[in-house]
Order: sequence, then C-alpha cells, then structure tokens
Amino acid sequence: MATIIDLSKPIRYNESDPWFMKVKIKHKPHHKAKWLIRLLGLPFRLFPSGFVGWADDTIQKMGVHSTTHVDAPWHYSPTVNGEKAKTIDEIPLDWCYGDGVVIDMSYKADFDPITVSDLSTALRETNITLAPGMIVLIKTGRDKYNGTKDFHKKGTGMSLEATNWLIQQGIKMMGIDQWGWDLPLPYMISEAKHTNNADYFWSAHLVGQNAEYCHMEQLVNLSALPVTGFKVCVFPLKIEGASAAPARVVAILNE
Repeated sequence: MATIIDLSKPIRYNESDPWFMKVKIKHKPHHKAKWLIRLLGLPFRLFPSGFVGWADDTIQKMGVHSTTHVDAPWHYSPTVNGEKAKTIDEIPLDWCYGDGVVIDMSYKADFDPITVSDLSTALRETNITLAPGMIVLIKTGRDKYNGTKDFHKKGTGMSLEATNWLIQQGIKMMGIDQWGWDLPLPYMISEAKHTNNADYFWSAHLVGQNAEYCHMEQLVNLSALPVTGFKVCVFPLKIEGASAAPARVVAILNE
C-alpha cells in the first residue's frame, strides 16, 4: 500500500506574512445559504430533514505565488530562446509526475548559493544519477520559517549555474522548501546595488530566458522523504494565461 506525504503548505490567512504573500479567505457557514436557496424557489417546508444549507468559501485575495506553487516559464520571461514562453496552463502534464530525488542542502548557510559542485557532490555521495523526467527537490530546511515575518528574508538559494546544470541533466521540474528559488530577494537587491552588478539579481530564475523549465517554491516536509524511491505529483491549478499556480504537491512512496 502506498504512503502519501503532503509537500504543500496550507492555504490560509497568516498575520505575519508580508503584504505580497497575504491570503484572505471568507468562510461562509451553512446557514448563510438557507436564504439563497429560498430565494431560488425552494420553500423551507421542502428542505430535506437535517439540511441547514451548504457551507461555502471565497478566496478574496491570493497571489498565485503566495503559497506552495509551480512557476511557469512565463514567470521568468515572456520568451524562451525567442519563442513565447509557456504559461501555467500550457506546461506539459508529464513534467508534473515523475521519480523524485531529494538533494540535501540544509547545511548551506543563509545567503550562500547552491553550486554545481554542491549538487554533484551530494548526488555522488548518495549514489544517485539524474535522468530526464526526474523531479528534483532541494531540501534547505527553511520551511521551518513558514508563517514568520522573516520567511522571505532567510535561506540559501540556487545559483544560475546549478539551475542550468539541472536542466542540462533533463530535469524539467524542480523545487525548493524555502520562500524562493534564488537567494532571498531582499538580499539579492542589496548585493546587486552593493556590487553594481546588473547580472546578479534573480539570476537563477532568469535561466528561463534561454532554457525551458519549471520550479516549485515553498515546499514543506522534505525531511520526511528518503533520498529517492518515490514518485512526485505536482499538478498546478489550470489558470489560463497565468505565470504560476498553487499546487497540492505530494510524494508517493512504495507505489
């Protein structure tokens, strides 16, 4: 029998989230629908026994990057090698299911980028060879900061070279358990200004200008997984024309 491990954070309002991550949901109790049903024409006397109405909920505010999500090529750039980049509803579904691999980068300090050497060393030490179609999960351990005001300010992050190297191994879907794929955004802004380097900011994302791939951000529970020997299901919501979409990402063990 398969064991399913949830790699997705819950979608909920959190006071500590920065403004660009805040989610607002209105939960409507069962009795609120009672009068709607009456207005639609069903008399109260014909309500089924024990029926008090139906519960309903409205997402009043949620950016597609606010929680566990998949970034589409369109997020990184409008084009990939001169061709229109795919939006989230256009990415191939076979990118979204495959053999999973966890690469442990939890030893990396905040703001220390993950390199090709880091990845290749970890794979060699665990005797794993990447193959096209695999889904690579980068474990940083920074999911412990989920729900805190500093979540987006902490973490390591993938370098341009490491991201490009994974794509060259045939990896189309990859993911990380911290706020973003690159080094933390406020840090990158500060360093770009400090070094006066126009090629520094968001460089791992911008690999997508020349190489087509997707990555997941804000994964959780990667520490519950073995290094390999499991499947990953990613399937994002099919939002037409969107740059990303929330996804219920799960790992399936012993399938």
